[in-house]
Amino acid sequence: MVPLAEAWDSGAHAWTAARREAYANDNDADRSLVAVTAVTDRAKADRHPANWTPPLADARCTYTAGWVATKLRWQLTVDYETAP
Repeated sequence: MVPLAEAWDSGAHAWTAARREAYANDNDADRSLVAVTAVTDRAKADRHPANWTPPLADARCTYTAGWVATKLRWQLTVDYETAP
């Protein structure tokens, strides 16, 4: 849910290699890995929710809630960014 680059900037840089590997391969939460089309994955890239949300309005709250839940579960910082 939260891209590796964003996780790194939010605290994963201080993790052990084993914890980073566990994060990258996390399948323990329903929202950890979400299947999307290649087009959507490329559009999202490693963007913060302030800069990208799913194209379907109905999915935006679910996506944002999953983002925050992942950050909290992994004890990453949760920040607020403004769109450019």
